[in-house]
Formats: sequence, structure tokens, C-alpha cells
Amino acid sequence: MKNEKFNFDELVDRHNTHSVKWDKCENDDVIPMWVADMDFKSAPCIIDALKERLEHGVFGYASVPEEFYTSIINWFERRHNWKIDSNLIDYTTGVVPAIDAVLRAITKPGENVVMLTPIYNCFFTCIDSNNCNAVEVPLTYNDDYSYSIDFEALDKALSDDNTHTLLFCNPHNPAGRVWTRDEMLKVNDLCLKHGVTVISDEIHCEMVMPGHDYTPFASISQDAQNNCITCGSPSKSFNIAGLQAAFIVSNNSDIKTKVNKALIDNQVCSINPFGLEAFMAAYNHGESWILQFNDYICGNFQLMRDMINKELPAFHITPMEGSYLVWIDITSTGMTSAQVTQKILDDGKVIVNDGAMYGKAGDGFIRINIATQRSVVEEATRRIINAMK
Repeated sequence: MKNEKFNFDELVDRHNTHSVKWDKCENDDVIPMWVADMDFKSAPCIIDALKERLEHGVFGYASVPEEFYTSIINWFERRHNWKIDSNLIDYTTGVVPAIDAVLRAITKPGENVVMLTPIYNCFFTCIDSNNCNAVEVPLTYNDDYSYSIDFEALDKALSDDNTHTLLFCNPHNPAGRVWTRDEMLKVNDLCLKHGVTVISDEIHCEMVMPGHDYTPFASISQDAQNNCITCGSPSKSFNIAGLQAAFIVSNNSDIKTKVNKALIDNQVCSINPFGLEAFMAAYNHGESWILQFNDYICGNFQLMRDMINKELPAFHITPMEGSYLVWIDITSTGMTSAQVTQKILDDGKVIVNDGAMYGKAGDGFIRINIATQRSVVEEATRRIINAMK
């Protein structure tokens, strides 16, 4: 598979497949660029593994084999220089259920959970479902439309006696940052200073643009590994989210025991047989596919960025270091993000996300998913430009 070339330009009709992304559309003329899944077929190694499992014909309850753990261990050591002990790994159905279970395990109702915003909207849902308080620490928005961490503000938020947890996103959704080792060391130092545990959502970790490198939070130091609970999955990177398989890594035996209990209590402690096969195939055989995917997404971003920069000077695009989610500042239009989102739908027939859903710091922005064929990105961008001119 190393020398195989993958055709990301191939159009795949997802209508009438019970797709959350596509079948929400009122008519076939609308282009959905909102929820974070892809319009590409999964890697052939995954499809082949699923076909083989399908041919067996019996789909009862599945136990998690040793290969599940070794696929994680080998992938992260080979690609990201992070050595994980198999005894530190738990499995579950997805990263959001993982975050929810970890919060249940390590927080008490009424406690604060700190986040760097704008942030993935499901973080708010998980915090709320555990009866905790969401504390937003806005990222610093720089003159070049990029983001950085306001360490002084973070220090202040973490110092609150009612704060014991930081919910971190690495790489960051929706700001597109791939955090550096130095940045994360500073974050970890502040957390250790104030006795705050880090939960790191690293589901976007394989989608990194040229010139940037993903570093697992837990790999930056032994102190960080001891103080961090990592939630991850190949689901976002390999377009297998519907198959529902994820993992949690915790180096603290007491926390791991509590997390395992929370997974059982939340009834998210098993994986279906197809999820297992797809998960292991992705980590065992999917490296060539993800490398070519990243190159393709980089091209999609450059296309959209260049078209918008030329035709819509009121739109300011954040540099995208990771993921496939384009984050755009629309405040210069004089409209709210809700108004822009609606106008793009009404006049352009394109669905994008209203940035306000990602916290107070997201108001005035929109998020666009470009994990689709380049011809679709070009058409959607042209529609957005025409709608907003």
C-alpha cells in the first residue's frame, strides 16, 4: 500500500445514505460544509478489513483483542515518538463519550472546568452533563488572524480554588492551532502549579499541515504524562466516526480505575466488531493514506484561502495548521456570525457553522469543513463569494 496513489478527487454521492451531514439538506442543490466528517471513501485498507469481517456473517458482541492495543502503541511510537504502556489504555465508543466519562470520573458537581475558547461545542455539553461550570479563557487573537495562549489569563483561571480540570484540545478545534511542545510545557507547568488535571482531546492529531508537527500532550514530559488523560481515535482522520471506536490513556492508576468505572456507568464500555476492525486497520496500515490526505487538504485550504482573499476582503482566514476546518473572521462585514451563516445558506446554498456555538470568543466567526473533493470546495467557495459580495 506504500506506493498506492489515492484519488481524493473522486466524487461520492452521499445523498440518501442516512448521512447526518448530507441528508439534513432540504434539497440536493445545497452543499453541506458543517459537521466534521469527510466526503472521501475511507482508506482501502479499512474497507478491505470491513469486507473480510462482513463475509464472516456473524456480528455478535466483540471482545477487544491485544492487537487493538498494539495498533495504538506502534502507531504513536512510530509517528509521534510517544511510548504508551498497554496497561494505561481504556477503550470506548468515541472521544465525546470518553471526555464525558473522564469528567464524571475526576470532577464533582459544581466544580469549574477551564477551556481555551473558541472551542469544540461538545465540550460545553460534556461539562454541563456533569453539572460542572464551563470557564472560558479566550485565546489571544493576533494581528495575523492566528491564535496563541493567554498564559496570564489561564494562570488566573486555574488558580481558582474550585478549578481542578483543564479541558484541552490538541490540535485545536476550531482555531486550527497545532500546539508546540513549548506551549504545552507552559500549560502543564501552570496546571501542576495549581493542582489541575489536563484532559486532552487529540482526535484531530493526524491531520497536520506541512511545516507543523503534532506532539501528544502526554509525551512532552513525565510530569505531563502523569497529569494528563488523553482521549483519541482514528475516527476523524480516517472518516470512520460512524463506526464508534476510541481510546483513553491515563498514567494515573487511581484515575484510570475511576475512568473505567465511569465508562461502565455511562454504558460506553464496548466496541462493535466493525469499529474494531476499522480502528486496527487504520493504525496498522493507514499511514500512506493519511499522508496523501493531508497534502490534499492543504491544497483545498490554499484554494479557498486564495479565492476568498481575492474576492472577499472582509473575510479574514485564520492560518490552518491542523484539521480540515477553516476558521474565518467575518466581523468586518458588520454582520453577526448568525446572519452571515444564514445569508450563505439562503443566497449561496452552502451550510457552514456559526462560530458562536464554540463559545463567546467564537462570535463573529464561521467554520467551514473542507474535507471534500476539490471541485466541491471550489464550487462552494464561489457560492460563498457570490452570496457575500
